[in-house]
Amino acid sequence: MRFDHRPVIAVLLVLALHPPCLYFVSAVGVNWGTFSSHPLPPSKVVQSLLRTNNIGRVKLSDANSGVLESLSGTGIGVVVGIPNEMLKSLSSSKKAAQSWVHDNITRYIPATGGGVRIEYIAVGDEPFLLSYGQQFQSFVVGAATNIHLALTAAKLSSKVKIIVPCSSDVYQSDSNLPSEGHFRPDLNKTMTDLLSFLDKNGSPFVVDINPFLSLQKNKNLSMDFVLFQTKAHAVKDGHLKYKNSFDANMDTLITSLSKAGFGDMAVIVGRIGWPTDGALNATPSVAQTFMKGLIDHLQSNAGSPLRPKKPPAETYLFSLLDEDQRSITSGNFERHWGIFTFDGQAKYNVDLGQGSKNLVNARNVDYLASKWCVVNNNKDLSNVSASFSDACSHGDCTALSPGGSCFGITWPGNVSYAFNNYYQQHDQSGDSCDFGGLGLITTVDPSVGECRFQVAIRSSFSSLQRVLVIWWSVALSACVSIYLLGFSWCRFW
Repeated sequence: MRFDHRPVIAVLLVLALHPPCLYFVSAVGVNWGTFSSHPLPPSKVVQSLLRTNNIGRVKLSDANSGVLESLSGTGIGVVVGIPNEMLKSLSSSKKAAQSWVHDNITRYIPATGGGVRIEYIAVGDEPFLLSYGQQFQSFVVGAATNIHLALTAAKLSSKVKIIVPCSSDVYQSDSNLPSEGHFRPDLNKTMTDLLSFLDKNGSPFVVDINPFLSLQKNKNLSMDFVLFQTKAHAVKDGHLKYKNSFDANMDTLITSLSKAGFGDMAVIVGRIGWPTDGALNATPSVAQTFMKGLIDHLQSNAGSPLRPKKPPAETYLFSLLDEDQRSITSGNFERHWGIFTFDGQAKYNVDLGQGSKNLVNARNVDYLASKWCVVNNNKDLSNVSASFSDACSHGDCTALSPGGSCFGITWPGNVSYAFNNYYQQHDQSGDSCDFGGLGLITTVDPSVGECRFQVAIRSSFSSLQRVLVIWWSVALSACVSIYLLGFSWCRFW
């Protein structure tokens, strides 16, 4: 009986024409920040949002102990962040770096296995951002080096890699064409040192991309081009053609890396997303269009013109949840990046790992009582503007911005929105709805159309915890200073 070799030959021909090594699977994760006045309990985020929606990777802005403990045993890949404010002390002291690694990494990775699957430590949060000037620049490589030495001492350097998330303004192109990309001149030496460090230790380059802000700043940038629309006018750069701004941005970085002598360095997108409120074009529908275009592009494994079939190894969407305590220096939209609302309700649908199914919302959320604070129309409101300003300065009125979901509500509805936000942020305490007698507590939901008057959730981060966080920050700073002097009694923390 003769063996028929034809099926085997056919398979070999297919593999020869389409070798598997040329295809890369781009993993998608999410950024999980906790700059919220009333965050969901970490255990609920992990169980109700991450695991239920099959999200396999998260990037954290800091080493929040409650968050890390909730991720233990889940198998979810984790990036642990180090805030910019800690870079100086970590750069100047190996002991401070050892202490940080011990307290925030080693304790969560037991030698017996299990624990938290920490894959990266992000040293700084866009420390080279142009608006920061030289504030953090000189500390980055030193901090990264000391953290790496601490990981080596803990025998974790092969398991946990060091990365430095860089904003996309670290590179530029004078002609806006990818082929003319280069790193900012003021970063030349620092970037060379950083790239050498990353290359030596097998770490990728991490870039944060903000297409929404780019669209706001560049009036010549087509929205279709940013949103991955097929009708977008392609941009030609020599023999290469760009059909979306994401690929153009990536290849500007690739060109910059090549000119610096690191053209083969792996790239991870550490932050990319689209806001849903607080500005024009910041809506759930536009966000869904962008996210779907991005995910489809990544899942196609098309890569970019300079790196065909090689998309970023990992991409972290920004962000999992809204955060009402984020800085609004860049714009009021900064508090509305979440794919989910602050209380874990999906604003739109996007494939985060759950496939064709709709995203699953957080369940059994423990809300405060169904009460709202509104303006009392039976009072003299001639001087209400002062109370309105006070409420907004201590609360979050970003949804009232032009283009925001509550921009269209009329006076005094906008005042009621401000009053209620302040009231909810202060745990519905009776005196937080006073406003000189102009406030009124009601059990009738005052929400209008898309303008949602929120009810806060009962979370572990209450007013008492806010005081404790301030105390902890002061204590931590003191502890770092003590380490610099050579003492070690803080280690038990």
